[in-house]
Amino acid sequence: MTKLFDNKWKGNVMMSGNSVTHSISVDGLFQTVRLFFRAFPLLILTVLTLSCFAFCSDTSTGRSTAAQKWVGTWSTSQQLVEPGNNPPNPGLSNNTLRQIVHVSIGGDSLRMKFSNEFSTHAVTLNEVHIALSSGRDTINLTTDRVVHFNGNTATTMAPGTAIMSDPFQFALPPLTDVAITIYFGSTSSDVTGHPGSRTTSYLLTGNQVGRVNFSGSVQTDHWYVINTIDVLAPDTSAAVVMLGNSITDGRGSGTNRQNRWPDELARRLQANPGTQHVAVLNQGIGGNCVLSTCLGPSAVSRFQRDVIGQRGVRWLVILEGINDIGGSSGGGVGNSLINAYSQMISTAHANGIFVYGATLLPMGGSSYYSAAHEAERQIVNQWIRNSGVCDAVIDFDVAMRDSNNPINLLPAYDTGDHLHPNETGHRMMAQAVDLSLFVGDDSVHTGIGQSIHMDGPDMYALGQNYPNPFNPTTQIGYSIPGMGYVSLKVYNVLGQEVATLFAGVQLSGNYSATFDGIGLAGGVYFYKLNAGNFMETRKLVLLK
Repeated sequence: MTKLFDNKWKGNVMMSGNSVTHSISVDGLFQTVRLFFRAFPLLILTVLTLSCFAFCSDTSTGRSTAAQKWVGTWSTSQQLVEPGNNPPNPGLSNNTLRQIVHVSIGGDSLRMKFSNEFSTHAVTLNEVHIALSSGRDTINLTTDRVVHFNGNTATTMAPGTAIMSDPFQFALPPLTDVAITIYFGSTSSDVTGHPGSRTTSYLLTGNQVGRVNFSGSVQTDHWYVINTIDVLAPDTSAAVVMLGNSITDGRGSGTNRQNRWPDELARRLQANPGTQHVAVLNQGIGGNCVLSTCLGPSAVSRFQRDVIGQRGVRWLVILEGINDIGGSSGGGVGNSLINAYSQMISTAHANGIFVYGATLLPMGGSSYYSAAHEAERQIVNQWIRNSGVCDAVIDFDVAMRDSNNPINLLPAYDTGDHLHPNETGHRMMAQAVDLSLFVGDDSVHTGIGQSIHMDGPDMYALGQNYPNPFNPTTQIGYSIPGMGYVSLKVYNVLGQEVATLFAGVQLSGNYSATFDGIGLAGGVYFYKLNAGNFMETRKLVLLK
C-alpha cells in the first residue's frame, strides 16, 4: 500500500535567466480598469446567455434539456431486403407508404433515422409525416406533423448512407403505435429495410402523405428504410438492446399484435415503477447468424451499428447462435460462438454496457436437431451459465424446455416447428426475465450494496479505478479524512469476495491500491470502501 500526496501540489512559475519587465503607465492602467468596468455588464449578460443556451434549452426543439439525453425508444435492424420481400406493386417510387411501429418509452421530443445503407442507388424522401396510430391504416390527425431534415421537408439518401431527422416536439406516450408516412421520390431497385416487421404497411399511389386513412391501399408485412426513433428522456433513462435472430425478431408472435418477447418485456418494464425508464430496442433479424452472413449481416459485423451505435444503451441481451449451430456440418461451432460472444462482450464492456447472456432454446424435433448439434448447443449454454464472462444469465433454455424431455420446447410454448415459440411462448420468455437486472445505475446485484453513503464526512472519497476496463492490473484511489479502520475489498457479481486490497488502520491521507485480476475471469467486479461510517461501492471491468 502506497500513501500518496503528503504535501499538496503547489504550482510554480518558471522564469528564464533573462526575465523581461513590462512597465505600465498610471494613465494606461486607469484607462484599462475603466474600460473593464464599462464592459462588465455586457460580459455578465453574455455569460448568462451562453449558460442558458448550454443548460436551459435545446434551441432545435424548444424543450428543456436539463439532465436529459437521447435514448432510443424503437429500432429495427437493417439489411438488404431479399427480392421476394421487396415492396409490392406499384412500388415505392413516387408513391406513399404508411408504416406502423410500436415504441417502448415515451417523451415529448423526438428524432428519427432512415437508412439506405444496403442499397446501390439513392433514395429520395419527398415528405415524411409522423402521427399516433388510431389502428390499422388510420392516424390521429391532430397529432400529425411533418418531419424536417436540415430544415427541409425533402432529403435524398445516397447509397450506403443513413440520415437523422431534425429534432421535433411530439407528445409520445409509452407503448404506443406510431404511423410513419413517407412520400417517396426516386428509389433504389434494391431496398434497405427489415422484412420481419410482423406489422402491416400500407402503400398508395402518388402523394397521399396527409391522408387520415389508407383505404384501398396495397398491404405488405414488411418495413422499408425506417430505422430508429430516439426520444429526449431524463438522464436516468436507458435502453436495453436485444440482439438476436428470428425468435427475437418475433417469429411465432401475432401480426399487428406487438407481442414479440421484447414487446412483452417492454410492457412488464412499464408496469413496474422502478423500470419505467427502460427502453427496449429489438435488433433481431430472422434467419440471422452470429459468425457468417446468413439472412442479413452477421451479428459480429452489425454489432457496432445495431448495439454500440444506438443511443442511451446500458444493457445488452445476446440470444443468438442457433442458426449457426443448425447450419453447421462439423464440430467446433460452439467454441467459435463462444469466441464471438467474448469479443462482443469485451466491446460492450469497453463502451459501458452490461451484457446478459441468454441460453439457447431447446430445438429437439426441429429440422436443426441432431445429436452433434445438440452437443454444440450444450457447449454454448454451459459457457453462458458458468464462465462468468456475462454480467448475468437469462436462462431461456430452462424456462422454455419440456421438463419431461429437456431437449424439446414445452408443447404449450411451441409453434409446431419445435424451434420457435408461439405467442404464449413469447409471453413466457418475457416473464422469465428478472426485472431487477434493469434497476439502479449498475443493475447487477452484488449483495454488498451500491454507492451507499452513511453520513460520512465530506472528505471521504472513493475514486473510479484507472484504467477501466483493465487487464490485468488497475489502480484504485481513495481519501481518508482521519485515522481509523479502513477496509477495501473486491467482489464478483454474486457478492462473493475475491480480493482484500487493504484491511487495517490508516492515517488521514490520499491512498492508492493496486488490484491484480490475474487468475480471475473477465467480467464486471465491484470494489467497496468501508471507513468510519462511510461506505461506497464502484464497478470495474476486467477484460480478458
